[in-house]
Amino acid sequence: MAELVRYNTPGIVLIFLLFSITRADLPGTWELIVEDAGIASMHTAVTRFNTVVLLDRTNIGPSRKALGGHRCRKDPNDAVLKRDCYAHSVLFDLGTNQIRPLMIQTDTWCSSGQFLSDGSLLQTGGDRDGFKKIRKFEPCDPNETCDWVELQDTELITGRWYATNQILPDGSVIIVGGRGTNTVEYYPPRENGAVPFQFLADVEDKQMDNLYPYVHLLPDDGGNLFIFANSRAVKYDHRTNAVVKEYPPLIGGPRNYPSGGSSAMLAIQGDFSTAEILICGGAQSGAFTARAVDAPAHGTCGRIVATAADPAWVTEEMPFGRIMGDMVNLPTGEILIINGAQAGSQGFEMGSDPCLYPLLYRPDQPIGLRFMTLTPGTVPRMYHSTANLLPDGRILLAGSNPHYFYKFNAEFPTELRIEAFSPEYLSPDRANLRPEIREIPQIVRYGEVFDVFVTVPLPVVETIQINWGSAPFATHSFSQGQRLVKLTVGPSIPDGEGRYRIQCTAPLNGAVSPPGYYMAFAVNQGVPSVARWIRIVL
Repeated sequence: MAELVRYNTPGIVLIFLLFSITRADLPGTWELIVEDAGIASMHTAVTRFNTVVLLDRTNIGPSRKALGGHRCRKDPNDAVLKRDCYAHSVLFDLGTNQIRPLMIQTDTWCSSGQFLSDGSLLQTGGDRDGFKKIRKFEPCDPNETCDWVELQDTELITGRWYATNQILPDGSVIIVGGRGTNTVEYYPPRENGAVPFQFLADVEDKQMDNLYPYVHLLPDDGGNLFIFANSRAVKYDHRTNAVVKEYPPLIGGPRNYPSGGSSAMLAIQGDFSTAEILICGGAQSGAFTARAVDAPAHGTCGRIVATAADPAWVTEEMPFGRIMGDMVNLPTGEILIINGAQAGSQGFEMGSDPCLYPLLYRPDQPIGLRFMTLTPGTVPRMYHSTANLLPDGRILLAGSNPHYFYKFNAEFPTELRIEAFSPEYLSPDRANLRPEIREIPQIVRYGEVFDVFVTVPLPVVETIQINWGSAPFATHSFSQGQRLVKLTVGPSIPDGEGRYRIQCTAPLNGAVSPPGYYMAFAVNQGVPSVARWIRIVL
């Protein structure tokens, strides 16, 4: 095992400086939305009905939310509750802040998920009786009673725990890896079943730093996949199940579970031919196996043009070392880095020193000026926490349970509160810039030209962008299926009564935007509207 290093980083110096700065001097605001969600969300996803699916695991004992209606899950193999009448998933209504219990039948611990093109949430794998299960949640109006359904006619070919899902250009889903599972498979299942993926075996180490691989769909011909695990990456052709390019290694040690970095693809824009990947943070090599709770996390980031002919990593430094951070694509094209810790690794009671300061990553700025430190929160969100973009531009923060069971009397207790962080673009002094979408199609086809009508309190002086973002499945510091696409738009043309007409062109193919539902934002001078949901179909 590599020797664990005790060192100071530029972020540690910055922390002391920040202590002398009041919270009001930094951008962004926090609010508590729900005091007690009933469960600690390990997995979170936002639906097109403006509800949020929160999902934990089943073999965790009692939650704080009863299923009600005389509903109970019976599992003779459950070590804690043979008859479990508690909810381990809930539905949160953004309009009313109400929580409705949902019923999961099998264990979803460290599972994976992805929205399908019809807007249903596909959820795969887990532990124990959930190892090979496939589940679906078909979202509904908040006044209806949709719930989880376990598929009876199909299951995973190979059991998967700590896998990653990604929707493909044709609307099918690839399921990559998992603990001891160096294969890929697809939903709907393909005839060739589970396909060996030697890359995952090659990058596996003693602490299995190839779990929850970072998978990004590239906007190139055929929609190849950028797949990163440990410290290496490949380009993978899902049509032929072959590696077509090997990328240079990223220095700085392992980045995937249990070493707890994070990754996001920058906004796809222009002619949609370029995709850049950002990977930040992580634990010191060997921190997990050594149970080195106090080993400082590193703050390095790597950025690479994954579609370049001769790609190379460009490294930069965050103000803080961070593990277990979450990266969120904001409507503006910037990236929010939030949650996490400054020492240790992922795993139960393996992290310390919460990182309460969010960071704004501004990709268009020069190196050295890209990171902006934002207003700190007060609630530590470390292992098993999530962050998701909401249609109103806020970021929903849920979960954090660094313990095997729920534990409320601890230094870092099980966290049931739900918060929201508002970036600076939602500040009152920018309200006059905030556009409102008045008309937008509900469905568009690839390559279709369509109009969006908006109003803005102040006269428009710049081109208003129309950017749409997917609703990912957030878990374990990676948002599966996350992407932001800046559409090709024309000038903002006055249309009478204070309205502006913006002509937009939908992406040409599913490699840029896989079929499905997106949050469409109008962005005026860096200030986004409330999103309207739009569906792109084949």
